[in-house]
Amino acid sequence: MFHCIGEGYIARTTEGRRAIAAGSRCVVTAAGDLLCSFMFTAALARNDFLPVLFRSRDGGETWHEQGPIWPALAERWSIFASISRDAVGQRYLFGSRCPVEQPGESFWCDATQGLKQNELIWARSTDHGVTWTEPAVIPMPVAGAAEAPGALCVTRTGRWLGVYSPYNTFDPALKVEQNQVMVVFSDDHGRSWRHTAMLRFAEERSGGAEAWIVELADGRLLGTAWHINHAQGDDFPNAYALSLDCGQTWQPTRSTGVMGQSTALAALPDGGALFIYNQRKHGAPGVWLAEVQPTADAFGIRSNEIIWRAATPTQSGSSGQHEEWHDFAFGEPSVTVLPDGNLLVTLWCIQPDGCGIRYLKLRKVP
Repeated sequence: MFHCIGEGYIARTTEGRRAIAAGSRCVVTAAGDLLCSFMFTAALARNDFLPVLFRSRDGGETWHEQGPIWPALAERWSIFASISRDAVGQRYLFGSRCPVEQPGESFWCDATQGLKQNELIWARSTDHGVTWTEPAVIPMPVAGAAEAPGALCVTRTGRWLGVYSPYNTFDPALKVEQNQVMVVFSDDHGRSWRHTAMLRFAEERSGGAEAWIVELADGRLLGTAWHINHAQGDDFPNAYALSLDCGQTWQPTRSTGVMGQSTALAALPDGGALFIYNQRKHGAPGVWLAEVQPTADAFGIRSNEIIWRAATPTQSGSSGQHEEWHDFAFGEPSVTVLPDGNLLVTLWCIQPDGCGIRYLKLRKVP
């Protein structure tokens, strides 16, 4: 069971480009600072993501804006990037970028249920996140656009792994194999990349979204994703798989047994993991957190509880199904284990009491 010991906003968004903030992820620097990455955008589905960093020097009690990561690229590229770190403290950004051709344009097409064609990117910082390399492109291994809100996983052996879900594009003639979640990986610091399928779905017209990958304490890799039912609308339980060879091959895709949306992970010292997800349809609306001990046959849920309650799951009372995602009122939670063992949870929200990036600090209680 988790007890909230602090909460508030990293950034409130109320005017101009700061109408909405999305996709928050946090890391701890070697100096003990907390760095949170997220995107400002004028509206959900607007092709104008501006990635920014906020920093806390007091364990998350107060936050200060460091500013846009690539201000010179803002008018040409819409960039969605999530921060992570490796075992020696270097910071990474992984995500996607999409060209901006018309101010105010959308990156979403209702007719195809697709994203505007984009490309995968990565970047690195060696000075505690103060400066960053320019975005470097990762070749797309399969046809389609990339939905890639998860962070780069850098293993203790030095392998880089990024996970994404193939999506339809604006082109109705393009055939996209959506019934899989891909992982791209590099063993030479991003100079070359290989790929494989992390998750494969047997169900007809199903796919993944908001996938995540983490290295567990025993060296196994755990991957999860929202398992979307494109045929009937009501989703399948979130999916997971394990890799025993650093992501080269993956055990069969299994059900977590959790009927949630979105996924993010954090490794625990005992070999288990924290599994955080949204709930809009199958229980109390809000953000839920589970402790899991996954095996090849079962997700191993040890606890599962709501940690933040949403006043409203959607902005205008829509169903909360994937195809109406641009009406969601909160999403993309992440969880970070702090040096003192407490947890920092972040999410974006559009709620009656505020809009922006919220945080919660949690302590585990017996």
